[in-house]
Amino acid sequence: MFLDAAAAIVSADKLRDYLLSSAHPIGRYKSTFFRSLGYAPEQWQVLERDLRAVLSYEAQPSGVTKYGQKFTVRGALSGPNGRSAGIVSIWIILVGEKAPRFVTAYPEE
Repeated sequence: MFLDAAAAIVSADKLRDYLLSSAHPIGRYKSTFFRSLGYAPEQWQVLERDLRAVLSYEAQPSGVTKYGQKFTVRGALSGPNGRSAGIVSIWIILVGEKAPRFVTAYPEE
């Protein structure tokens, strides 16, 4: 299954204030990884674009919650500094909606 990248909802706060924040209690650990690829909070739109591109990879259903169906999409990011790395991204389609929403991402192990 492939998720609709054009319709995907990716919150600026989720990227700027979580994944790219060196001060967020949980996000700061992920921030180190994403910053090592050249992503920066003040240019969070670049990460948004690249996360949408990851949706060209196949999405695997990864559980149903009371909020909706979750999906895992594994792919590769090529960061602004030219470094590349595999990531795991988590998306959810909320009950009653059709657009996937970005939940989180982290380095592929």
